[in-house]
Amino acid sequence: MFKRILWATDGSEAADHALTFARELAGADGASLTIVHVVQKIATSGEHALGWYADEEKVAGKVQQIAADLTAAGIRTTLKIVTHVGPQPAHQVADLAREADADLIVVGTRGHGALAGLMVGSVTQRLLHVAPCPVLVVPPEKPTGA
Repeated sequence: MFKRILWATDGSEAADHALTFARELAGADGASLTIVHVVQKIATSGEHALGWYADEEKVAGKVQQIAADLTAAGIRTTLKIVTHVGPQPAHQVADLAREADADLIVVGTRGHGALAGLMVGSVTQRLLHVAPCPVLVVPPEKPTGA
């Protein structure tokens, strides 16, 4: 059904949970899998200063290892790590999906309620409005015993 799947990750557990679905879909259909990680850099005060998440090197290493593992498992995998300046990484993910001619984007969600999503904003929520193809939003894994 799908030939080109894009999995967008921020390195979170929610994104890792969504990978399970992206991997199964890619494996079942023989689809290629593009992994996208958008490094969010936020401009800060001071000349030419940019702030970023402290664990970014760790996240990049983790994503590179995932790509290597998927390739070793026989899934055609491409990795794109992109630096993004600004508040809307969803637009960058949508652009990369267009570039890859993706049939499907798979993302996780942290499970914020509707009110928190409206107040805080959400990359996934924005992606639903700007994506060039269907988006599979995978809810967080339920704790054992829930």
